[in-house]
Amino acid sequence: MRDLVIVGSGPAGLSAAVYAKRAMLDVVVLEKEAFSGGQIVNTEQVDNYLGLPGISGFDMGMKFREHADTFGVEFDDREVTAIEDYGDHKKVSLEDGSNIETKAVLIATGAKHRKLGVPGEEEFTGAGVSYCATCDGAFFRNKEVAVVGGGNIALEDALYLSKMCSKVHLIHRRDEFRGEKILGAQVLETENIEFHPFAQVTEIGGTPGKLELKVAVKTPKTVDGQADSNFTLPVAGVFIAIGTSPITDFLGDVVELDDAGYVAAGETGQTSTPGIFAAGDVRTKAVRQVATAVGDGAAVIHYVEEYLNGLKKKV
Repeated sequence: MRDLVIVGSGPAGLSAAVYAKRAMLDVVVLEKEAFSGGQIVNTEQVDNYLGLPGISGFDMGMKFREHADTFGVEFDDREVTAIEDYGDHKKVSLEDGSNIETKAVLIATGAKHRKLGVPGEEEFTGAGVSYCATCDGAFFRNKEVAVVGGGNIALEDALYLSKMCSKVHLIHRRDEFRGEKILGAQVLETENIEFHPFAQVTEIGGTPGKLELKVAVKTPKTVDGQADSNFTLPVAGVFIAIGTSPITDFLGDVVELDDAGYVAAGETGQTSTPGIFAAGDVRTKAVRQVATAVGDGAAVIHYVEEYLNGLKKKV
């Protein structure tokens, strides 16, 4: 029986794996994707991770994986289909029908950005289309950009980008923001932010660095004085901020999830089920960055060890 199974090899999972090996735990990392690194592998360049300025997201993921390899971390590319709790041990079911028995499980599957699902979005991801303003905003300094969304993240992104970009177009399908009123007020008061209400991006075209957003404006019948229209918006980049979706569909009811579907777990990583932990973007938290995920992975192993030591005392 394993001491620990880690599901996911993003920054949190790999950080946890290194700390687990240093603690001499019998650990395996399950990662169904071809590359380690999680969401970061799709980022063109990372400038805000200490010690690795200017590195590409893909290279960062590879460096994280290589670091884990130096400690002899074992990896398995089979997909996890379910996790079952049997008290002092857990069963992790895999896509091929087999399973792994383990004393503890760490869920580090992360979250995926919600996508618009429009033509051109996939093509220009990493080449003008971004899902992280704090990661990629500096690449568009003194340029015109767009932000899509109306919640807190979109409002914060628009304000953040307005400090470095010549102009920010905020595109939202409603005329009222879903985010905090104070943020909405700040956005509307910012001179170089132009708000486009009742608007939806229908297609992303152009070339890298010179995108053309096709935007459809559909005004509700209850709104007077504004007709439906279509226009093309030329921008250097577009930041899609319509939320994230945690990768938790395989969990069923083995742990408690919050209202947004994230694993309910605090700083210790302990979930509602003893012996099942969560770290990184998959858990309930306020800030989701590479650095915070790495910190999560490092910290959670301390609590995993405490849990495993508690099992030994029962014997």
